[in-house]
Amino acid sequence: MKILWFLPTPGDGHYLGTSEGGRPLTHGYLQQIAKAADELGYYGILVPTGNFCEDPWVVASSLIPVTNKLKFLVALRTGVYSPTVIARKAATFDRLSGGRLLINVVAGGDPVELEGDGIFLDHDERYEDADEFLTIWKSLLAGEEVDYKGKYREVSKGKQLFPTVQKPYPPLFFGGSSKAGHEVAAKHVDYYLSWGEPIEQVRQKIAEVRKLAEAQNRTLRFGLRAHVIVRKTEEEAWQAADQLIEHLDDSVIEEAQKVLSRYDSEGQKRMSSLHHNGNRDSLKIGPNLWAGIGLVRGGAGTALVGDPDSIVARLKEYEELGIDTFVLSGYPHLEEAYRVAELLFPRLGLHPSSSVEGPVISPFVGEVSAQHPEKIGGGVK
Repeated sequence: MKILWFLPTPGDGHYLGTSEGGRPLTHGYLQQIAKAADELGYYGILVPTGNFCEDPWVVASSLIPVTNKLKFLVALRTGVYSPTVIARKAATFDRLSGGRLLINVVAGGDPVELEGDGIFLDHDERYEDADEFLTIWKSLLAGEEVDYKGKYREVSKGKQLFPTVQKPYPPLFFGGSSKAGHEVAAKHVDYYLSWGEPIEQVRQKIAEVRKLAEAQNRTLRFGLRAHVIVRKTEEEAWQAADQLIEHLDDSVIEEAQKVLSRYDSEGQKRMSSLHHNGNRDSLKIGPNLWAGIGLVRGGAGTALVGDPDSIVARLKEYEELGIDTFVLSGYPHLEEAYRVAELLFPRLGLHPSSSVEGPVISPFVGEVSAQHPEKIGGGVK
């Protein structure tokens, strides 16, 4: 099982839908989160894209020198770029990071935001364009000279001079709940990501994507993107979930849902339906599964909520479906990165990527032992 964390370039804080408890988004703070994820043993970190957050390529590149093993799952909105330009970006990043690039392909879901970036394609056209983009991009990084003329993309004698470290290219992640999205996933990507829906809904999606991939003689791996609120007891966890949205009033939820309703993303529609488009009275949607985050947040809108044993049990249930990669997050992201690693990783058989030699000692025990080593069963010889 691989666990990735989330880099909150859209902003971070203690509560949703309010500036109270908000945290300034500085480069120093992003470094703290990335360093923590690296040292705690997270496999990687998702760096999102959109007009609501910092540029993912710039941010991820700036964090290469302050991390050692952490991989960067950089979100890529295909409609904004030329595949030849992204081939160069990907190869450079992969080489300079020592093979630590992962790519999360995003077709986009908000027509208003997309038009602001000059993209005037409807839902299915965006996936057709992504198909052409990935066809060109993968051929370039495989070392081929590319001559391609499609409906949306055209390249003549395209070449990629410098290779990537990872062969044939950095792994591709992709999430799309529509038929068009499933077809692109089946044809091109390495990991199909689902948002944290109830187990039976995820089971159905995986079966559909797997069947499409098998028809193309391909095998995919599967992942899940969700938030997590884990505490020592169930009661504490659900209290923390309630506190996360305690400053939300109905007007804030209504405005957020109005924005989300314009999305043509099938995945977003499925997320919104879990809480009945803003109904805060029906947020528990399954065992340890809570839809409260989706009241005001687009995209991943559910959280696994509970004590460590319960959360591990839910992760294992998803794992039984074939999911081996989890992209998790929690507010605030620095503190919750530690909490998740400390409470869940030992139960999952995961370990820090680096550790200091010697026993783990609390400050007070360390102080006592330094003065009176005999009190903890040791002695100076």
